Amino acid sequence: MNDLPLADLDAFAAVARERSFRTAARKRGVSASALSEALRRLEGRLGVRLLNRTTRSVTPTEAGMRLLERLSPALGEIAGALDQVGSLRDSPAGTLRLNVPTIVAREILPPLVGRFLKANPAITLEVTAEDGFIDVLAAGFDAGVRYEERLERDMIAIPIGPRVQHYVTAAAPDYLARRGTPQHPRDLLEHAAIRHRFPSGVALTWEFGEGDAALTIAPPAVILANAIDLEVGAAVDGLGVIRTFEEFLAPEIKAGRLVAILDEWTTSFPGPFLYYASRRHMPAPLRAFVDFLKAEQRRSENVATAPRVQSDAQRSL
Repeated sequence: MNDLPLADLDAFAAVARERSFRTAARKRGVSASALSEALRRLEGRLGVRLLNRTTRSVTPTEAGMRLLERLSPALGEIAGALDQVGSLRDSPAGTLRLNVPTIVAREILPPLVGRFLKANPAITLEVTAEDGFIDVLAAGFDAGVRYEERLERDMIAIPIGPRVQHYVTAAAPDYLARRGTPQHPRDLLEHAAIRHRFPSGVALTWEFGEGDAALTIAPPAVILANAIDLEVGAAVDGLGVIRTFEEFLAPEIKAGRLVAILDEWTTSFPGPFLYYASRRHMPAPLRAFVDFLKAEQRRSENVATAPRVQSDAQRSL
């Protein structure tokens, strides 16, 4: 009894309510013979006649009326549940859960989040910022943001944020006055370094250059931390040399509290990517975010390639 086809129960309810195979078939967009066959299967499984059928009328039997009374509310609940699931698929509503690195949470997401949520007010955004490398899907996230070397090969990835970022090296003016200014990355082995440590406990080495000129060093650390505010603050206080994302250091360099060094060894690398598992059956909030990022990318490209409008004075030259 537990494996009665739901479609056959729904077909019975439709015919019983309309008191007509033809009318029920027309409203459901199926043939009257298909409904008749469904009813025969159901009555055969139950061993009870549910409808009295003549050439002029269709009326529920006592068993049919009792079944219809109990079945109608249940079918209504099922229809409502399916409609709700369909709305989550087709409309951008619900919760979007993202796992992102600290740099993305601090520097890349803020200007995007405001525009995205204003355009999609029914979406709730949950962001977890961490620099560890986890299986985002197993951890319950809809998507993650990672840099190219950390992307999993079976994932779909689309750009998010700037397409080029930089690692820069800097120190406080008083530190450089006391210890001298390094002229080559190897000189850093004689300096105090403020280095970043991942949650796994691995300390980030410093990489300079590319290809045959690439150089990786692990300068002696005066501070090892996984808190960028602490690291930048220590550099400003003159405790050592720091090397990290340009975005973290730019305000301090602009204010003169830090001085960029080894400029010719500034490292460029591709910006981050949003990655997720599949385009099929994508949750509506994630689909909306992916579409939003693609539109942002197109907008940025259009701005970059738009011809400049010359002033009258320029045209006259």
